[in-house]
This record gives sequence, C-alpha cells and structure tokens, in this order.
Amino acid sequence: MNRLFEIIYILLNKKMVTAKELAEKFEVSVRTIYRDIDMLSSAGIPIYASQGKGGGISLLEDYILNKSVLSEEEQNEILFALQSLTVTQNPETDRVLSKLSSLFNKTITNWIEVDLSPWGSDENRKCEFTLLKDAILNHQIVEFTYFNSSGEKSTRKVQPLKLIFKVNAWYLKGFCLTKNEYRTFKISRIFHIDIKQETFEHRNPDEVSIDEKDQSSQIWIPIKLQISHQGAYRVFEEFTEHEITKNQDGYFTVETSLPEGEWLLHYILSFGANIEVLAPDYIREMIQGKLEDIILKYKK
Repeated sequence: MNRLFEIIYILLNKKMVTAKELAEKFEVSVRTIYRDIDMLSSAGIPIYASQGKGGGISLLEDYILNKSVLSEEEQNEILFALQSLTVTQNPETDRVLSKLSSLFNKTITNWIEVDLSPWGSDENRKCEFTLLKDAILNHQIVEFTYFNSSGEKSTRKVQPLKLIFKVNAWYLKGFCLTKNEYRTFKISRIFHIDIKQETFEHRNPDEVSIDEKDQSSQIWIPIKLQISHQGAYRVFEEFTEHEITKNQDGYFTVETSLPEGEWLLHYILSFGANIEVLAPDYIREMIQGKLEDIILKYKK
C-alpha cells in the first residue's frame, strides 16, 4: 500500500515516469510495477501508460488525488492537524505534511506554532517534550529530577505512557518505579531527562487519571474569591465558566476548589491587590498573616 501511495506522489510531482524508473526506485520488477498500475486503475485512479518513445506512466492532467474522497474542509483539517504536530519535532511529520499538501494541491499555511517552553528558555528546555515523546513511543524508561508542588526535589525513574495537555500545561503520565505507582508529572517541573536503554512492556495509560487530586495527599477545599476587573485575564484563563459570576460593579466572584496548603497562599498572593478571599475565614486569616510577615521584612 505504501508503494502505491509513493507511485501516485511521484506522478503528481513528475507528471510522467517510466515503469523501469519506478522498478529501480522500489527495487521490484517492471511486471510488479504494471500490476501496481492495474490496481490503482481498478481503484478509480485515472492513471495510464503510453507506449513508444517519450512514453511512460502518468496521471490524468489536473488530477488531485483526494478531491473525490475528502471534502475541502476534511483536507484542511488533516493538514492543520499535521501542522499542530510539528511540536513533536518529528521529521516524518514534515515529510508527510509536504506530501499531502502536494496531493491536495494546496500551499501550506503556517497557521500555528506551538512552543512548550516558557519565555526565555534555552534550547535544552525546548527539546524535553521530544525526548519524552520518543521514550513513550520506544517504551524506554526515563529518569529525571522532579520538583513537586511544594518545591521538594526528588529523582524519579518512570515508565512514560502518555503526554497530556490540560489547564494550560503539559503533563506526563507514567508508572513511577521510584514510588511503585502511577503518577502524573507536570513537565515544567521536570529537569535533566535521561533516556535509559531499559525498555518496558506496554501499559495502558488510561489506568491513571490526570487529576492530581486523586494521586496526592492534598486536601481540596471550597473557596470563594473576589477578583477585580484588572485580574479578569486570569479569571477566564484559570477558572471554568460555571465557577465565575460577573458582578454589576465589574468585579468577579469565583467559587471553586483549590488544594489546601502553602501553595494556595502563594497562588492567592500572586494576584496582588486584585483579589480578596471571601471564604473560608481561616484562609483570610492566613493570608493576612502572610502579608504582615511581608510588611515586617520591609520595615527592617
């Protein structure tokens, strides 16, 4: 099947080629090439062979392979999907994208760019996604340094299973050999990835949930926040629509659940003066204590 596809691709680009040239390219006999041509013709591809000097195998002029199979919208969706996959930095993706663009008779539109690294990151940071992707496809064990949400550093040895994008961040699903259980790791907290030669048998990545609530000892608490219009850009980026109420005064009330602990305090403080905790009261008191500590540092 791959040879048939390659033959059509060659004909779309070269217009005409001899059976001998095709046979040499694919390292098969001329008779095999003619059998391929018969198969393509039987499948409805307007391909024909002309005899004599200057003759050869060609497609009907102006033929575009998939017009009779895929709609214009479907062709665009395929090309757009492939362009979004260029984030994986796989040379095969670019090759297939180029071929399909020729088959569909379309010019590639550079409509999307995905960069997994924070602003200002170096090239080493940018290639980590590709390293993890290759390890997943090759079933290779990876070892890396990891910082959890509390800032604790550890070395993890993991059987990587799947990459997931959720809530504006990329995560790695895997079976952690260090902890002997399924875990989900935030890629931005992964450093110094080492791809091992050790391989593992395929595991089902759906056996582990992306939801970090289920895999940690953190307690998630209901919390009510009021955020000013200056913080609106974060409201719609970090909370779901059903959690947000826009008030007449332009402020937003957010009712959600967040993990209790030091992280929560730092998260709330990251909004600066644009946020107020309405409930629970003890979180308000903890924020007040944090602010008093900060003020004391600047009074020294």
